[in-house]
Amino acid sequence: MAAMAALQSSMSALSLSSSSFFGQRLSPPPLFPFPVKSRQNRCLIVMKLKRWERKECKLNSLPVLHKMHVKVGDMVQVISGRDRGKIGEITEIFKHNSTVIVKDINLKTKHQKSKEESEPGQITKIEAPIHSSNVMLYSKEQNVASRVGHKVLDNGKRVRYLIKTGEIMDSEDNWKKLKEAKREKTEVALTSK
Repeated sequence: MAAMAALQSSMSALSLSSSSFFGQRLSPPPLFPFPVKSRQNRCLIVMKLKRWERKECKLNSLPVLHKMHVKVGDMVQVISGRDRGKIGEITEIFKHNSTVIVKDINLKTKHQKSKEESEPGQITKIEAPIHSSNVMLYSKEQNVASRVGHKVLDNGKRVRYLIKTGEIMDSEDNWKKLKEAKREKTEVALTSK
């Protein structure tokens, strides 16, 4: 009997208040059954790529690609860093973090272990990426580095040109050379497999 009284007193102490979840009524259905996009700019997601590198991503998890003033095949001069003043050709660009690889510039040593017991390990030099803001387009004819400008030609084509010299960077000859080099590179890769 005493146990029953103790149980009843403990149950009365657990009464539901109006602010508790169980005591609330359901909210009315929304006026618009379809989700409405908010006009506020949502913050970008930062996806973890590697321990030392983070890549900004859009809401659909695709990387944010930055616009760059240089393209593959351009001759550039390094304007800051250890290799300041050196001139080289761009071999590869990475738009997600706005970096470029310039041929024979910013060389780093890589220590490789042996893959087989009979094969020795080796130390190789590889080209590390440079941020695109640390390179300037370079004119071979006039031997001068310059900022890049954009203009529209008479035929309606938009091209890049050097501001100091007026030299047009995006000509048909340059594109043909790039396509041939790319084709040769893929052929070499296919034959090596």
